[in-house]
Amino acid sequence: MLREIYNKIADGQDVRKNLIELKKLLKDKNNLLAFQYFLGGDYSLLEDLLENEDTKTRKNVALIMGELKAPEFRSKLYSAYEREDKLFIKVDYLEALKGYDYSDLSDKLKARLEYLTTGEFEETSMKHINEEKRALTEMLLKVEKPRMHKFIGYNVISDLILLTNRNYREVTLDQIKNGNAKAFNAGVMVRTRDLDEILNIRTYTEMLFRLRNVPTVEMEPAAIAQALCKGGLLEFLNERHEGKNPYYFRLEVKSKMLLDKKSDLTKKIASQLEEKSGRALINSTSNYEFEIRLIESKESVFNVLIKLYTIKDERFSYRKEAVAASISPVTAALVSKLAEPYLVKNAQVLDPFCGVGTMLIERNKLAPATPMYGIDSFGQAIDKAIINSRAAHMTINFINRNFFDFKHGYLFDEIFTNMPAQTGRKSEDEMMMLYHDFFNKALEVLKDEALIVMYTRNKEMVECEVKAREAYEILKKFEISKKEAAYVYILVVKQ
Repeated sequence: MLREIYNKIADGQDVRKNLIELKKLLKDKNNLLAFQYFLGGDYSLLEDLLENEDTKTRKNVALIMGELKAPEFRSKLYSAYEREDKLFIKVDYLEALKGYDYSDLSDKLKARLEYLTTGEFEETSMKHINEEKRALTEMLLKVEKPRMHKFIGYNVISDLILLTNRNYREVTLDQIKNGNAKAFNAGVMVRTRDLDEILNIRTYTEMLFRLRNVPTVEMEPAAIAQALCKGGLLEFLNERHEGKNPYYFRLEVKSKMLLDKKSDLTKKIASQLEEKSGRALINSTSNYEFEIRLIESKESVFNVLIKLYTIKDERFSYRKEAVAASISPVTAALVSKLAEPYLVKNAQVLDPFCGVGTMLIERNKLAPATPMYGIDSFGQAIDKAIINSRAAHMTINFINRNFFDFKHGYLFDEIFTNMPAQTGRKSEDEMMMLYHDFFNKALEVLKDEALIVMYTRNKEMVECEVKAREAYEILKKFEISKKEAAYVYILVVKQ
């Protein structure tokens, strides 16, 4: 197939059409290797076609050269890029060059970017100019990664959105002592100049900033860019950071619009922001320092939120390792906070399904326990738990064993655990047996008046097993997520 297509190109048969077909085939690695072997280093046909009078032929040959990555192509591609007079395919030469070491060309690429940025062009050319600018910026950032600005705005008055579990917004709200805060449907809104207090709260999933003068924007690229620039986005960044412009950003548009339409809108907004800020704000898909999040509202406008990546979220920095079944640290922190009124300091605590240790670590941060034991039959999880506990500077005794075979010299005050979830490997009958065995085994390892704090996605099984035994009493039940059928149970043991 490859040889047949290549021979047709060599014979001048439907050259453009066959180049497109060849380009598609070379996306497959095996086809690429086979084609390289077939050519045997003879690239003369492709090099000749790079000077073909047909624009789209030149474009497709350049992209094929980019796939082949033959070292001798690099200089030819750059020469073709320089002499190309059709703006709409110049970005394709750059796309082809991305696979090569072009670091020695950075001064020339910078000069081209400067020309495109400061020059005046016809409106009809701006789409292609902006595409080329984006490609050049991306290439230059790979050669010279920008130094991230240092965040210094810990005591600057900030308007924040803290996204939380929607059922327990007040858990986060009650921890805010400095500043004005109120709950709303997705979390908590805060105005504060004590960012350190916020950064120590463990029960929100994300912290976002609001621009006081630009809460919403119209859904049109130029209007969005104009509103952000005039509304103080750059001043907001400068007030909170050391260092000079530019700042590198990414855009996240959350909308029900079709993907291609949303993608086109995102590109246009980014281009307008670069232009209207005089490139004090530069769009980057990989080396960004902040994110502009535009969320479509019921009123058909975008709500504007800013996420700063210059602020290190170190709340869960101990979590170096995880496995697929690991509970989210924020969820584990929420479980701990909900259970806080029932927790006893210096309790002897056991997690019989400890995974990578997150539940024990979060419980210990809220109410220090001693000793702590974590058990899991999955050895890899235990290895990761040891790494995480060391990073958290906590002493936890981890044991690679099945809980149902576990024996200990004394009884525990508490079980604090995330119960195993039902997966494709476990049937419902197997899960029912696991819960049945758990409630039996727990009585062997717990003291009278001991506590069980349990995160589970099997509410019915918990309640069925508790109902079948007089030794357990449900003190409290929390619905964490109706959609995921996730609950927290706090039970007491009455032996």
